[in-house]
Amino acid sequence: MLDSTTLRHDWTREEAEALYNQPFNDLLFQAASVHRANFDPNQVQRSKLLSIKTGGCAEDCAYCSQSARNGAQLSASKLIEVERVLAEARKAKDGGATRYCMGAAWRSPKDRDMEALAAMVEGVKAMGMETCMTLGMLEDDQVLRLKDAGLDYYNHNIDTSERYYSEIITTRTFADRIDTLNRVREAGIKVCAGGIVGMGEQQMDRVDMLLALANLQEHPDSVPINQLIPIADTPLADVTKIDPIEFVRTIALARILMPKSHVRLSAGRTEMSDEMQAMCFFAGANSIFVGDTLLTADNPEEDKDGQLFDRLGIDAMAPGCDGSR
Repeated sequence: MLDSTTLRHDWTREEAEALYNQPFNDLLFQAASVHRANFDPNQVQRSKLLSIKTGGCAEDCAYCSQSARNGAQLSASKLIEVERVLAEARKAKDGGATRYCMGAAWRSPKDRDMEALAAMVEGVKAMGMETCMTLGMLEDDQVLRLKDAGLDYYNHNIDTSERYYSEIITTRTFADRIDTLNRVREAGIKVCAGGIVGMGEQQMDRVDMLLALANLQEHPDSVPINQLIPIADTPLADVTKIDPIEFVRTIALARILMPKSHVRLSAGRTEMSDEMQAMCFFAGANSIFVGDTLLTADNPEEDKDGQLFDRLGIDAMAPGCDGSR
């Protein structure tokens, strides 16, 4: 078995496929062993995600209801007021969230929006929560403005493998995604980057997506793994749902390839049974989004998450704690 704490950035597809395709019980045992060597296996981080600007996005991401190009019937809104964002952040903190994530449906932010975005970061930081934003592609000066405001994490998912990427998005390239991640990391902001599975991709695309992240110069601090939520009127509305075992294999491989990253069980949890979620936690997922809405999609209510945690003997990570050993 591989060393449970060694960080590698030179994984090959052959190695990753061998891990992914080994007998399921062996894969879960290995992933759980890596997880236990690096984290408390019975702690899960709770984050809250708020859409601060919804709809009207110029990108054509085939999975997204917020694209102005793909046919979904979602009205565009303006960037919401700073005080409203901070009021929602206070509620999230009172509900036990330790990280507050703010997402805007943009290809990239405009300079006129940067003052308000910085104020949001500063206000949430003042509450004692970690801050995260996802705003699309960033210019160097925008990255520095967010860094100066105290932004802890920047989320920019690569979505899928480089091979399959053009089947999902044509308005920006896979290389654009990687460039943004590098720009954020070089500025000293922690990277949150993962992808979506169940978009009609092949098994090798799931493996290659995780390899692209694991072989970055530094592993992302957070790796959200989303199960596609098919949305009416989008190009992926009728895609075949991913097999639950394949999804758990993806979580397990992410944990093994990136031992010290938080692996976030993200979108799609409303469609997962409690047993499937429990298996994901055993395989190394140790972060979730809480609240009944995830940007524009449904998410399990906090009471339901609390009941599941109680059944599994899982505790929420305390503020300032990352659950690592």
